[in-house]
Amino acid sequence: MYQARLNKLRQAMLKEKLDAFFISKPENIFFFSGFTGSSGWLLVTYKDILLITDFRYEQQGKEQSPHAELIVATESIFDVLAGKSASYDLNSLGAEGSHLTYQFFCKLEASLSGIEIRPIYGLIEEIRVIKDYLEIERIAAASELTDRGMAHIFPFIREGVSEAELALEIEYFFKKSGAQGLAFEMIIASGPRAAMPHGTASPKRIINNELLTMDFGALLAGYNSDLTRTVAIGKKTDKMEEIYNIVLEAQQAGLDAVREGVRASLVDTVTREIIKKHGYGDFFGHSTGHGLGLEIHEDPRISAKNDAVLKKNMVITVEPGIYLPGWGGIRIEDTVVVEENGCRILTKTPKKELFVLG
Repeated sequence: MYQARLNKLRQAMLKEKLDAFFISKPENIFFFSGFTGSSGWLLVTYKDILLITDFRYEQQGKEQSPHAELIVATESIFDVLAGKSASYDLNSLGAEGSHLTYQFFCKLEASLSGIEIRPIYGLIEEIRVIKDYLEIERIAAASELTDRGMAHIFPFIREGVSEAELALEIEYFFKKSGAQGLAFEMIIASGPRAAMPHGTASPKRIINNELLTMDFGALLAGYNSDLTRTVAIGKKTDKMEEIYNIVLEAQQAGLDAVREGVRASLVDTVTREIIKKHGYGDFFGHSTGHGLGLEIHEDPRISAKNDAVLKKNMVITVEPGIYLPGWGGIRIEDTVVVEENGCRILTKTPKKELFVLG
């Protein structure tokens, strides 16, 4: 697994004419090594992979990254890299341009005098965008746990319960079930607050005859999931059903459009056109979805501005919504795997109709 990923990186290094690549972003360190410590770096050459950490993570590094040469640093990372660059006779070193701070980059240049330090953008992310079998299995497991989390919280939803209490119960369920934690700060928004696409849980208490939007995911074995469902509390109105069915129609059209070879912009367009057709185009202001994996938001963005072609084994979300200020909002979201002739939906929570709870 790690060898195949490293081979892709080395092929990219060869194309960029780099002697080595320095990795500092935690998700990318994990991707190539399995290491999860809070202090660590990777130096990848054409023959070796070096994991650099400190005394606190020596044993963890040995256990998680047996394929890497472990360096337990007793000096700064800059001194370690200076020594290793000399032993490897490096002339050029790639680094993650979108992750390093300017201060760190300047120190790196100063410590590696005579070596070309090149900030590289998107190289590792391009490798990560196509998931391998293990990654898809882990995202599927996180999605299954998220479905169970949604089923778990339904009986707790009733008038008088606060959004914050629901969020706490979901987080407790996830961690009790083996999750590392939340994929992101969960969105639990009821009534008029549901008109905020990112309305995180507040002390507001649920009131009958309101909508409740819940958007959350679990972080499990390093990988994220993402699921949104909207329900009615007490009873549903004709307007709630109308808006829900429009969003459901748009989301299904988006799911139907997902397949290998389709542009991300097309998936966004088909969902957006349905909402626009029903007269609510001005109330769907975000993109239709995003990639996810080690991070909750990854490439490809499912946006009208992104003409990237979807490829087999990308994992994305499809999540249109309608948000009416002063009234509320409805969003429906699933996580899917792009396949040759369609997509495989990983999140299974029912959505055929607007559920009434409480």
